[in-house]
Amino acid sequence: MKALLRSIGLSSLLVATAAFAHHGWSEYDSSKSMQLNGTIEESGYSHPHGLLRLKTADKTWTIVLAPPSRMENRGLSKDMLNVGTTATVVGYPNRNKPEELRAERITIGDKTTELR
Repeated sequence: MKALLRSIGLSSLLVATAAFAHHGWSEYDSSKSMQLNGTIEESGYSHPHGLLRLKTADKTWTIVLAPPSRMENRGLSKDMLNVGTTATVVGYPNRNKPEELRAERITIGDKTTELR
């Protein structure tokens, strides 16, 4: 019985550690909302989160999006994130990676999608 409880406890700890490592949102500064306007240079629509490379007037940003299932459910399809498309992204900068932003919402054309 003790071995079973230890095994369950260890499994729970590993799951919690993996979840924390994946969702380390504390590395983004939610007190500094930013809006970026630019052109999509690259896009990825895969798990655990979609990604964009967004070229703005002064640099190219890595944009961390929501998981693909959430984007699909909210109307942001993979086809909307084509290279060359203009996008406006509102989100929070990474505290340690000055070229990375976690997106809260994205506007493509006249459609705005809430990602969180």
